[in-house]
Amino acid sequence: MRTLVLAALLALACAASAQTKPPNLQPVPEPPPPPPGMELDPALEPQVTIVKRGIDTVEEYRIAGKLYMMKVIPPTGKPYYLIDHRGDGTFTRQESFDFGLRVPMWVIHTF
Repeated sequence: MRTLVLAALLALACAASAQTKPPNLQPVPEPPPPPPGMELDPALEPQVTIVKRGIDTVEEYRIAGKLYMMKVIPPTGKPYYLIDHRGDGTFTRQESFDFGLRVPMWVIHTF
């Protein structure tokens, strides 16, 4: 019983000490600007557009205005992706980004 009371008092003391602010806090300085030539190009940032088509929700991903991937989210079931791998406008369905690579984990010999 004594250890329970002692543990409760110790927990209260720790909580109370965590509430106090240390003196002389200073704000964090702003990060420096990126080096020359390393600025982000907004044209290379992916643009995501969410469109409601019928009962499905479609997220369209574009880079520099070119559609390269769509994520179709049906109201029931798992979402799937339509991806343009070659850039020619032909989309192929992909269930997920899991490519199905399974490393064999057979036990050959034990010592």
